[in-house]
Amino acid sequence: MSWKDTAEPLLVRMPAVQRPDGHVPFKRKLTWTGGVLLLYFFLTNVKLFGLDIDASQQVFGRFSSILASGQGSIMQLGIGPIVTASIVLQLLGGADLLGLNTQDDPRDQILYQGLQKLLVLVMICLTGLPMVFAGGFLPADTAVANSLGIGTAGVQWLIFAQMFVGGVLILFMDEVISKWGVGSGIGLFIVAGVSQRLVGGLLTAPFLGNSEGIIYTWYLFITGQRGTGPVLAADGLQTVLLQGELLGLFTTVLIFAVVVYAESVRVEIPLSNARVKGARGRFPVKLIYASVLPMILVRALQANIQFLGRILNAQLGSMPAFLGTYANGQPTGGLFYFLAPVQSRGDWMWWLEGTAQPVWQILTRVGIDLFVMLVGGAIFAVFWVETTDMGPEATAKQIHNSGMQIPGFRQNVGVIEKVLERYIPQVTVIGGALVGLLAVMANMLGTIGGVSGTGLLLTVSITYKLYEEIAEEQLMEMHPMMRQMFG
Repeated sequence: MSWKDTAEPLLVRMPAVQRPDGHVPFKRKLTWTGGVLLLYFFLTNVKLFGLDIDASQQVFGRFSSILASGQGSIMQLGIGPIVTASIVLQLLGGADLLGLNTQDDPRDQILYQGLQKLLVLVMICLTGLPMVFAGGFLPADTAVANSLGIGTAGVQWLIFAQMFVGGVLILFMDEVISKWGVGSGIGLFIVAGVSQRLVGGLLTAPFLGNSEGIIYTWYLFITGQRGTGPVLAADGLQTVLLQGELLGLFTTVLIFAVVVYAESVRVEIPLSNARVKGARGRFPVKLIYASVLPMILVRALQANIQFLGRILNAQLGSMPAFLGTYANGQPTGGLFYFLAPVQSRGDWMWWLEGTAQPVWQILTRVGIDLFVMLVGGAIFAVFWVETTDMGPEATAKQIHNSGMQIPGFRQNVGVIEKVLERYIPQVTVIGGALVGLLAVMANMLGTIGGVSGTGLLLTVSITYKLYEEIAEEQLMEMHPMMRQMFG
């Protein structure tokens, strides 16, 4: 008896959002999408009962925008458990350890979806329990414990229960958007969180929050309330570029432009319909073929490594120096320091920030981060393409089943696959490495609102794809015959 026969009774009974029976009108899709986004924003403002809010601010740090995490709220875990479960499944699927044929076997497809949900529930526990109990990241308020008469441990379990509910809610919110809405729930939650920080980085003023946005900062420059000396002097230029966030503004605009341009760079393979004469099309192989989403997997893996380091430091009191030394909850030396990604200018501009680390350690950390993002981006891009049926074999079957063929070649799946193999594997690796390079550069130079480079890349790419999907949906609404042709 295989593991599939043993686990099938449990996996097929995992709760799921019912798929629509037929076509969902575009306006109804927008309604579902907007409603789920409003619910997400509402839940990110529902604070965990019994929580010391200040202790939760640095749990994920700048990873929070990538993980769509609402720090200190019921959405504390964000999409982290979903992403981690996807990493585990991709690794198992890439090594062919699951034995599931998710392309052709409906039974295996159901088992895979059930296994993914089960893993998400496990990851919610594996992430939330250490966060609450092991590292003291979310200590319970003693006043609440005394008033309820359940003790500190009782309040901690209460906090974890709220986090568990939030993790389950975001899982099903993502499924609702995927089946009834437009785009992907995970992508939309990331866009929502990053966009909120971008707008805050532009507009925030002291009377609206705790930081100063670019517009208010330049108001202080113009009125002479900030900055001294001539602007063209060395100190003046440094102040304008760094404190005035001109460098961050330039980096943000540059990333937007590069990603939009890269999304438009493509190799178009001509197609023709074997049954309908004159019906032609093109299959585009984009430079960023695997999209930017595999970057979530790389950054989530780094976030989990840093999370493990903080737990070990909290539990052991002090780790061996070669593993890591910590100050204010942040690694300052050892293995965990070198594996920590560069997240701001202060992490590597030693001549400006006056950091305590030796220069060779800083440069080594930058080199390791760059290597991890380049190689990890390429590897996870390949995994993403193979596990989401975007590889040459799966794509060739989709093209063949739609009745299309490549002009000048026999109408055969193997022939189409050989043509696609000339482009898809190479473009996938190049695109994944390019995205990793852009993410590191954006982090090193800084962005508006302190958004991480990966978060900015994800936002631009997801928004661009959402625009394309909306345009396609509107086209299908106008021409129902096209919907029947393309399924």
